[in-house]
Formats: sequence, C-alpha cells, structure tokens
Amino acid sequence: MNEQDAVGLTQTLLRFDTVNPPGQERECARHAGALLEQWGFRVDYHEYAVSRTSVIARAGGSASKPPLCLTGHIDTVALGTAAWTRDPFAGETDGDRLYGRGSSDMKAGVAAILLAARNLAKKLPGTPGVVLVLTAAEEGGCVGSQHLVRTQLLGKAGAMVVGEPTSNYPLVGHKGSLKFHAKFRGVSAHGSMPELGVNAIYKAAKAVSKLEGFDFGVKAHPVMGGPTMNVGTFEGGQGVNMVPDEASIGVDIRTVAGMDHRALLSRVRDLLGKDAELDVFSDMNAVWTEPEAEWIQRVFDICASHLGARPAARTATYNTDAGNLLKVYSGAPTVVLGPGEAKLAHQTDEYCSMGRIREAVAIYEAIIRDWCGL
Repeated sequence: MNEQDAVGLTQTLLRFDTVNPPGQERECARHAGALLEQWGFRVDYHEYAVSRTSVIARAGGSASKPPLCLTGHIDTVALGTAAWTRDPFAGETDGDRLYGRGSSDMKAGVAAILLAARNLAKKLPGTPGVVLVLTAAEEGGCVGSQHLVRTQLLGKAGAMVVGEPTSNYPLVGHKGSLKFHAKFRGVSAHGSMPELGVNAIYKAAKAVSKLEGFDFGVKAHPVMGGPTMNVGTFEGGQGVNMVPDEASIGVDIRTVAGMDHRALLSRVRDLLGKDAELDVFSDMNAVWTEPEAEWIQRVFDICASHLGARPAARTATYNTDAGNLLKVYSGAPTVVLGPGEAKLAHQTDEYCSMGRIREAVAIYEAIIRDWCGL
C-alpha cells in the first residue's frame, strides 16, 4: 500500500486491530510515530497501561506564538453483532468508498493529519510549528487523553483541530461529558424471607426514577441545545431467589457551554442521597469557541472553497478528546473537522469517502500554512 497517499495510509492504519476494548494501540501508535520520525518530527510516546499507547509529535517551534495542535484517536469501537459484508481490517474499496472499522471514526482523519504534517514538515522550522496528539482509548470515555493530561508531554498549543468525522465541515464545539456509576448496597437474604434483607435493586430503581425527572434548570444553548441525561446501565443481583445486596447504574450526562460540572454533580449527589456511592469516570466541560473568533473565521474561509458555501456555526453531537486536552491548552480556539461521516461512526460496514480523505489533507495543510505563516 502506498503510504504517501492519504487513502493508502488510511488502509495501513485500518489493518491494525485497535478495537477498544481491549485497545492494544501500541503497534499502530509506533507505526505512526516511526513515520513522523522519518519526516523530521520529535516524537514521544505515553502508555497509561500495557499496549495503550498515545503519540505526541512536534515540528517547528517559536517563542513568539504557540504551535497548532492537530489531534485524533487511533482506537475504534467493537465490530458489533451484525455480520460485515466487508473485511473490517482490510481497507477494501468500492467506488469512492473505503471500508473498515475506524475508516470514518477516525483513522481517515488521523491519516489526513499525518499526510498534511508530512507535506509541510520541511517548512516548519522557524515557525510556530505544530504538535500532533494521537490518543489511545478515546472510545468509551476519552480515558487515554485524560491520562495524557497528567503528563508533561503535551506542552503548549494556541489552537486545535480535532479530526473527528464531520464530512470536512468545521464545527465550533460539542457538548461536555459527565459520566458516573452509582452503586447501592443492601443486605442479602433468602428470596422467601425478604424482610430479613435490604434490597439494593429497590434503592437503585428509586434513584433511576428520581433521575428521570431531573431538571437541569438552564436555558438551551443557541447552537448546542439543552443538556441531557441518560441512564444507560442497570446491574444487580446474583439470583432470583436472593435479596440483592448490591446494584449499580451508569449515567451519561451531556452538558452545554457555561455549565458548572462541580455544582451539577453536587446537585445529583444530594438528589440520590447518602445511599449512592458515585464513581465519576469522565468529566469534560463542553467545548465551545465563539464563531466570530478571528481564527475560526479564517478556518471558515479555508473550508468555504471546498464546501461550496461559507460554513455556519454548528456543533457536534458526540464528545471528543478536546474536552480533556483543553485542560492543558486552556483557551485555545478549537474546531472539530475531519473527513469521516458522523452517521457512519460505530456502524456495520463503516466506510469513508476517499475523495473527502484527500480533501481533508488539503484543508489541514491550508490551516497549518495559515497558522505558521507559510
């Protein structure tokens, strides 16, 4: 396969099985890192667990202005239960479609970022430059970027491009994520004598009922809309003839710009009461950059020629690593912009337009040139 072409490089990345769980991104990460080193980038790796590898690569650098960050994840979701008609790890093509698990979400975006960086690598010395952040374990809670934020490897960035699937339409943010498990404990007893026990499932069920009617008490965001809450899991009990002594629920809250997660979590704790033991495993604020911001307008200008019309302010429905990375790159204007199709993410027979992959390379190159004054 020709890795000098963005489609060929996407096919190479698809051949690495990085389904999460278990992830095992190391080989894919090391391959991308080796390419970047060949192209003159300074490369660091970070493993928060065995084989869960993220890559940070830099080229250029200037004291007068921080670099531009381009970021994407290299893990994918599982294949699902439905049978695929294409090999999910072969990079098969049909017309303009490139098939494979992660083709849209988001190895095509990663490949386009890598190729754009390669094409300009020799011109970056003496400019603000770029930092590429390729993360492990984005799927399921952005765990990899959460761990990466705790290291000293990210450095600085003045703006950020997230290569998630948007059909190359620049989005100016996405909702925040607050996810937790709430555990409830009871006392086990024989199912025929429930009065001798304390039923943890009843406690969890009452908690779900309370959450179903939760009022966030905030106005809808003009672009993002309103916050949402979903109880996605309910577990408990070891046998129908036993009073369950433990039960848990999993809750997914999506917030909008301006919401205070700490205050929100405090309200939820008060609502659920002392019986609930909360384990928060994802806490990322909403990502939002004012569309009128100068850099956003320049990105809109760049994209307009490819889209055939000037972009309007839109946000993504999904979450990205930007929510964690902005804890380090505080205040950096951010766009979500990648060649994949959002509606195909996590689907059986996932594919990406090959034309859009190549178009993304051109867009990323133009954004890098603009940032670095090339």
